[in-house]
Amino acid sequence: MENKKTYYISVGNGQISQVKTADTYNFEIYANDEEITKLREYFDQAYVEDLGSFVRSHVPFVEYHHNSNNDRYDEQLQKAYKMIYDLGNHETKELVAQMGIINGL
Repeated sequence: MENKKTYYISVGNGQISQVKTADTYNFEIYANDEEITKLREYFDQAYVEDLGSFVRSHVPFVEYHHNSNNDRYDEQLQKAYKMIYDLGNHETKELVAQMGIINGL
């Protein structure tokens, strides 16, 4: 049997917490340890790609749409949001759907 716990997610800083604190969180999800590990991987990879985009931003002749770091960053966030949607409570599912960032919702 899956042992799901409640987690509070802040996408902007990649925070995943089991403690509902005064800090801002965006979404509430129910996940097991494997699912949280996978979500953490998406956030970590997005961070790596974001750093690559930062370095690229100092090269003025490379346009945004020609930067593969941006594409990979967007892809990781798409995966994270899809997972948050799949694991989220009703309110989380509604919020993610309203954002319109996941194709097919």
